[in-house]
Amino acid sequence: MAVRLRLTRIGSRKNPVWRVVVADQRAKRDGRVIEIVGHYNAQTDPSTIVLDEERIRDWLARGAQPTGTVSKLLRTQGIQ
Repeated sequence: MAVRLRLTRIGSRKNPVWRVVVADQRAKRDGRVIEIVGHYNAQTDPSTIVLDEERIRDWLARGAQPTGTVSKLLRTQGIQ
């Protein structure tokens, strides 16, 4: 099972808010997740990024691969 750190949308129409989740890469974007490890809101100024650094480091150590966007968020927060 290939595990990824990726975004899933939870916001309403025209108001995107994203959760950072750990999910199987074969699951749908807003489908089944293994664990929620943070959230991201680009609508605020500056953008709101809240991540559980300890859990993310644990998943990365286990071999989870972040998507491109999540990689950028991790770099912004100094995790990766």
